Amino acid sequence: MNKILVPYDFSDVAKHALNFAAQIARKSKAEAVTLINIIEQPTPSDFKTMGVSDADPMENIWIKKMIEKAEANMEELMSDASYKDISLKYKIVLGNPFKELAAEIETQGVELVVMGTTGASGAEEFFVGSNAERMVRYSKAPVITVGAEATLEAVNDIVFASNFHEVSESFINHVKGLQSLFGAKLRLVKINTPASFTTTRQDKKQMEEFIAKHSLENCTYETYNHSNEEDGVLAYAEDVAADLIAIGTKQRRGLGHFLAGSIAEDVVNHATVPVWTYGLENE
Repeated sequence: MNKILVPYDFSDVAKHALNFAAQIARKSKAEAVTLINIIEQPTPSDFKTMGVSDADPMENIWIKKMIEKAEANMEELMSDASYKDISLKYKIVLGNPFKELAAEIETQGVELVVMGTTGASGAEEFFVGSNAERMVRYSKAPVITVGAEATLEAVNDIVFASNFHEVSESFINHVKGLQSLFGAKLRLVKINTPASFTTTRQDKKQMEEFIAKHSLENCTYETYNHSNEEDGVLAYAEDVAADLIAIGTKQRRGLGHFLAGSIAEDVVNHATVPVWTYGLENE
């Protein structure tokens, strides 16, 4: 993991993400950790609401002050002695958050995104969703989301939830790399639901073959029954006191996402432990 990107808005959860990314950088000897602060440019209607016209120079003044403030805060962070042992740098960008993040990931060859999340629930989740949820949906790099202070040393058990078919060798290599980074046990789990019921015998055979095919080590496997997959993943992780959840996402977008949702995004929104996600479409 040579290049780690941390979306940074100076919030508490962003600081948690930075601290976790710094630990990963030390362990993996990463080339750099880059903080990116994106200032979303206001639309003309925003300024009309504030009582200024489209042509008013207040827009440029407002943006300039936002950039200056972000730069001052970033420079203060760069001088923090707790990060002196890693290569820490920053970027301040003006534009659409998700377009800018996607461009940064692709053009800079980012290998891991670590970001804070406060989650989302109810109407907010249905209509808006969290920033982390959107990152999970669009990122071409693996994403780790954290909602609280987390440490590498505390990650001893990783829940890897999957249906264990249509999973590429490349994707599994990412999971193996994650397991190696933390030196953790991998708990393979298949959530069995009424809508997609399979027998214990079928699941046992499938997961044993999966483990053998991909030469997985230091792992356990089991089926967990629940009414739906996303709540099943969260309940299982809670029952086994997991320290991190790893899950792939098909990154549904547009109407498909609206109708079907995404198990990974729902897990990110409600998990109490860090969540690692990676788009299966990237393979």
